[in-house]
Amino acid sequence: MDNNIQMLPGYRINEYLLVLRPPEELWNKIVKVKEGFAATYQCAQARWGLPHITLAKFVQYEMMEARIVNRLKIVGMGQYPFKAELRDYGSFPSHSIYINVATKIPLQQLIKQVRSEGQRLMKLNDDNKPHFIMEPHLTVARNLQPWQYEKAWMEYSNRQFTGRFITDSMLLLKRAQNEMAYQVVQRFAFQNLPVATIQGELFG
Repeated sequence: MDNNIQMLPGYRINEYLLVLRPPEELWNKIVKVKEGFAATYQCAQARWGLPHITLAKFVQYEMMEARIVNRLKIVGMGQYPFKAELRDYGSFPSHSIYINVATKIPLQQLIKQVRSEGQRLMKLNDDNKPHFIMEPHLTVARNLQPWQYEKAWMEYSNRQFTGRFITDSMLLLKRAQNEMAYQVVQRFAFQNLPVATIQGELFG
């Protein structure tokens, strides 16, 4: 895309992540795992990524943000809080190691709801379609070199991890395409409201 167009207000393209973020105590426990991995396997990027479970990722024009936020607000209003359980480790051979999400079904149902409500709004063009993470996981380290993966997976495949939390909201994060850090766009509380109440709030 022409960089001059991207300079116009609203035409800037952002990268977005829709995530579940663990509460502080569990967050700190996961940060320690990531820092330990970074030190042992010379993998600085394991330190950078903040602990979260990604539901969806997409790129889109900034001018679409308000419409996407409104649509995600609807999903949040209808969603019930649920327990997410983290247990032990898994991997994507030969590049990523993650903490398993044991309670997949409520998460997958939420992701399907996000997909049905937001897929069209999140699609920039045919080359940039939204990606919905139907196998939810919490990344420890990714983009590993083969030696890092092989040595680390020998260890982590035998290690244990347990954690659980009640998911009562999801967060939309964004960053400009040339930036490293994400910023929070909005938090969407899970309110478990009936459809009629949601419609009343939207159109009343």
